[in-house]
Amino acid sequence: MSTIQKIVLSLLLIAKAALAQEVLDRVVAVVDDKPILESEVMQGAFFLAMQLRLDPNREPERFKELQRRTLESLVVQQILLKKAEQDTVVVDAKRVESFLEQQMQSIVQQLGSEEKVEEYFGMPIRKIRRQYEEEIRKNLTVQQLRETKFANLKVGRREVERFYATHKDSLPQMKEAVEISHILVEVRPGEAARQKALQRMEEVKRRLAAGEDFAEVARQMSDDPGSAQRGGDLGFMQRGDFVREFEEVAFSLEPGQRSEIVETQFGFHLIELLERRGEKVRVRHILVALSTTKEDEKAAAERIKELYRQLQEGADFAALAKEQSDDETTASAGGHLGWFEIDQLRETAPEFVTALHGIQPGGITDPFRTKYGFHILKVLNRREARQLTLESDWDTIEQMALNEKRQREFEKWVAELRAEMFVEVKGL
Repeated sequence: MSTIQKIVLSLLLIAKAALAQEVLDRVVAVVDDKPILESEVMQGAFFLAMQLRLDPNREPERFKELQRRTLESLVVQQILLKKAEQDTVVVDAKRVESFLEQQMQSIVQQLGSEEKVEEYFGMPIRKIRRQYEEEIRKNLTVQQLRETKFANLKVGRREVERFYATHKDSLPQMKEAVEISHILVEVRPGEAARQKALQRMEEVKRRLAAGEDFAEVARQMSDDPGSAQRGGDLGFMQRGDFVREFEEVAFSLEPGQRSEIVETQFGFHLIELLERRGEKVRVRHILVALSTTKEDEKAAAERIKELYRQLQEGADFAALAKEQSDDETTASAGGHLGWFEIDQLRETAPEFVTALHGIQPGGITDPFRTKYGFHILKVLNRREARQLTLESDWDTIEQMALNEKRQREFEKWVAELRAEMFVEVKGL
């Protein structure tokens, strides 16, 4: 998750506490003709406090400092938004919608259901979305403006060497890491599972044909947790938001028309078009997912054992991954996953750390199981924990030097923009 996503998600989670404060809002700063309100500062300060695990009631002085920092950040944000307006920086609406959708999904997952989200915030989902869509747009606009301004900034060799000489004693340690490739065999539903799902879908069709309400059947029968409680409603979507098989059918329907059974990688769907608005459609669906069986698990286990046998007999790992791996994102690259810090893997994929223990570059692991399926890993390279040096880590240190230069130039630029605008900070 990106920094912007984390900020927006955290703001959503603290919104209830901030909005619950029954205080008269007041203007604490003005940038050109845009006021910054005390409630905005409080919301941001709560976010920082949550990040730092700071209790405002127990550490009031530190919380006041967070409020001051937040106020300054909001002033800078508004200065940049004014500059973006002057430069006609426009964020793609699809990108905003994508970020918003991710945040809403995260909130629903954390709180359990859309009903619980609405209960928590005391307002309908659609109102929550509207409230924070503009916040996402602002953050993305500022990010785009900043990236465009400093996209061509470079650092020379002497700048990198000077940065290293100044900071070498405080630079972070290069952590233990490993470069790996993998072959993945997924546990996929077989024909028996497919027939069982089809039988359930036929039952869905019978209930609808008998006159039962689509939304009610979706709530009872659909295996899509994101839409089932909304009666299968997926909201407005555009081309590219669906998988191909689903999209082709959804965009071929007329309002009120219902599809025949549609099969996708997720299972079987019945789709109904509710509304068409330009190049967007609003559909609802009922999904019957395919559940794997013990026989499917056994078939995948046998397949990974056969691939392991071929590797032991001298088969090329990259070539076998291209032909046999079920990971479509890495198969074409010979299964290459890239570099990972061991600490990072320990948190996100502990099974990988266990399997990789003692495996040296060029070696492969025994087959092992994760929630994604069965894997075989190949170790391409290892890096022990050590201090950064110019000789071994030039690219990393160069990036650090560039980041520092960008921040320095950014602060200088903001100061110049601030001098050109009316900025009044009234204080808290």
